Amino acid sequence: MPLNIIIGAQWGDEGKGRFTDLMAADTDAVARFSGGDNAGHTVTVGDEIFKLHLIPSGIIHEKATCVIGNGVVMNPAVFIREMDALAERGVDVGPGRLKISRACHIITPAHLALDKAKEMQLGTGKIGTTLRGIGPAYMDKIGRSGIRAGLFAHPEELAEAIHAHIETHNKTLTKIYGAEPVDATAVAADYARYAQRLAPHLTDASVLLDKSLRAGLSVLAEGAQGTFLDIDHGTYPFVTSSSPTAGGALTGLGVGPKMVGRVIGVCKAFTSRVGSGPFPCESDGETAVRLRGTGANPWDEFGTTTGRARRVGWLDLVMLRHASRINSFTDIALTKLDILSGLAEIPVCVAYKLDGEVIDYFPYSLEELGRCEPVFDVLAGWQEDVTGCRTWDDLPQAAQKYIEYIAKDAQTPISYVSVGPGRAQVVDVSAVNLLG
Repeated sequence: MPLNIIIGAQWGDEGKGRFTDLMAADTDAVARFSGGDNAGHTVTVGDEIFKLHLIPSGIIHEKATCVIGNGVVMNPAVFIREMDALAERGVDVGPGRLKISRACHIITPAHLALDKAKEMQLGTGKIGTTLRGIGPAYMDKIGRSGIRAGLFAHPEELAEAIHAHIETHNKTLTKIYGAEPVDATAVAADYARYAQRLAPHLTDASVLLDKSLRAGLSVLAEGAQGTFLDIDHGTYPFVTSSSPTAGGALTGLGVGPKMVGRVIGVCKAFTSRVGSGPFPCESDGETAVRLRGTGANPWDEFGTTTGRARRVGWLDLVMLRHASRINSFTDIALTKLDILSGLAEIPVCVAYKLDGEVIDYFPYSLEELGRCEPVFDVLAGWQEDVTGCRTWDDLPQAAQKYIEYIAKDAQTPISYVSVGPGRAQVVDVSAVNLLG
């Protein structure tokens, strides 16, 4: 069976975790391929809410083997806390189910300290990172000075490597940023203990996944962040430090392109982002409050990882077309349709106006993007509550037309529409011909 890939089509927080959970029910292995615990995937099962940052969302299903790929940077302290929290709730997180690539790079307290120090130095020009040490860890990886998870099999060697790593970064922390140094001895001892706990989970993820695919098993690649946070194709420099795109899935797992089946783009029915950078469709005032919610429930627009209120605005189809081109989406999963219920009209951005000229593409230049004004088409809204809808015919006609409009503009079928946070609150529209 092929490798199916779930990708965020916007700036992250699109609801990838719940569709990973949905597809994991019929999947043999679920693998994370990028990012670290800066991700925040929420899965709602009945009255239970699982918030995951590192462990793949498929862990909630008993069948799925879960894999941390080589493209991930992993904080072992966070990983172990997440394992323990799941185990307390009866989830199997043993070595037979949960695997870590030996080539996965490790995040340390020095990376966290550097992340915080750099953001403080940038002041008003800060990137808006989650302060989880992600960027500094990838810098070490690219600079060929990182520490990989394979050393978990050798706790004493790991402790020596961690001690030297901390002392090296302490020079930067104290002399460049004027920050407090990290206790190298204490951290080295901590990581030696983590190694003893995590060594049984080590594997060659590329070999494991290749064997699984060749044996006819199904593998799902779970994306973190979104296309517009990609280091190459996102709104640079306000991006993450890895490649949360379909191409990143291949390099982040060690799987070739001939193995790929579906590439599912997850897209909100509106747009949101966390952090700094241009946002052409951004709304404020009552509209922002309406789209964002109050923070009273996990479906509201507040970061799973940071708790920060997300910036919100109407759906940007210029972005969606760009994401579909970058990733070759085979189909789209549309989330949060229920948030739009009760609106008389729903604006949709179909183009930008740049210096008086209408353009239909996403500018490469951040400076140009900052000057773009959205060109809206206005669609009819609907008043009905859609949270109980389970079939295409259950949806109000105006909601159907909204979904059709998006599919036709993106020239990509829409397979799923979520109408609430619950696991069952999904409408399967894969059989509906939305492209005409």
